Amino acid sequence: MKSNNVIQRAAGVACVSVLALALAACGKKDEAPPAPPPSKVSVVTLKTETVALTTQLPGRTSAYRIAEVRPQVNGIVQKRLFTEGGEVKQGQQLYQIDPAIYQAEVDNARASLARAQATQKTAARLVERYAPLAKTRAVAQQTYDESVASRDQAAADVQSAKAALDTARINLVYTKVLAPISGLIGRSNFTEGALVAAQQANAMATIQQIDPIYVDVTQSSIELLRLQQDLAAGRLQRAEGAQAARVTLMLEDGTPYDQPGKLMFSEVTVDPTTSSVLIRAEFPNPKRRLLPGMFVRAQLPGGVDDNALLVPQRGVTRNQRGEPTALVVNAENKAELRNLKTDRAIGDKWLVTDGLKVGDRVIVEGLQTVRPGAQVQIVDAATKPGQQPAAGAAGAAPSGGAPAGNGQGAGGNADAKAN
Repeated sequence: MKSNNVIQRAAGVACVSVLALALAACGKKDEAPPAPPPSKVSVVTLKTETVALTTQLPGRTSAYRIAEVRPQVNGIVQKRLFTEGGEVKQGQQLYQIDPAIYQAEVDNARASLARAQATQKTAARLVERYAPLAKTRAVAQQTYDESVASRDQAAADVQSAKAALDTARINLVYTKVLAPISGLIGRSNFTEGALVAAQQANAMATIQQIDPIYVDVTQSSIELLRLQQDLAAGRLQRAEGAQAARVTLMLEDGTPYDQPGKLMFSEVTVDPTTSSVLIRAEFPNPKRRLLPGMFVRAQLPGGVDDNALLVPQRGVTRNQRGEPTALVVNAENKAELRNLKTDRAIGDKWLVTDGLKVGDRVIVEGLQTVRPGAQVQIVDAATKPGQQPAAGAAGAAPSGGAPAGNGQGAGGNADAKAN
């Protein structure tokens, strides 16, 4: 009997314990889970800025002046008098062509001139003798006329001989091939002993002047029309003064060129094969960093936007369709998703044309932990977890805080964050 009582008591205790656990579990299900803490984010409060818009266009460098050196007389090259790849001055002798045959032509022309001058003197004296005799009819008039004609013909022969002598002298000078311009000369296409001919197709060498140097870029005619329409509608203001003609350059390896250039001209016709317009700029090149044929990117002035909204690129993401989006903190301190339209990148920022307005607080840090509609807490980006704010730092502002920025319009690092 005692054992049965013990078993009954143990069973009763177990039932009470199970009932207590069940009631406790029901109580836990009725309790609401605690709300997650708001995510800490940093924001930029947008404001309008004045931005000088530029257009980056691809192009290539070309020499300021190019001269292909060709011989003007026939002959054998005796000497090459320059260093390949070096600098030459205008008028410097580059080659020496064998002058022997041209020196002989000069001597022959000089002798022909002397003979013609002697004939002229004889004809002139004969006319002087016949003149008084013709008046007294001691000499026939026809004889006198023939002597006058002989004198005039001798004078013409003298002029022809002088011209032949000048031609021979010029050809003799042309045996010295001179540099037509100053600049850098390339490799020599002919060596000593080579036969060259006047007006030949192949140049003996090429001289290029590369200081200053031209940069030829192409701009789409559609972009040119859009820029003109924006200027006409007043959405952009035309750049004026030195800024309107100032051009900067980016080299092929991505480094900026250290000296600005200036716009020279724009072609008046559109290339029908590419629908583009050629634009030429001139750059100083004292260190010869730019060589003809290099691929570069030039930044040309487009216009001035007085009401530009610039958003840091780290605050802009893209959805599955590739459209730019941004998270904005609304008046209830909740994250709100906005679809954007961007025009171009300016430095480390996007120029936004639609989707945002002045005063919007765009989240730039903490995007990984925030979802649209979630409650957020705005903190200073300079305050790291586990650290106290710097001396003088303000607490969280009720309306998102005041923005801080440098107001640079050309894509400066104006990351204004609310505290």
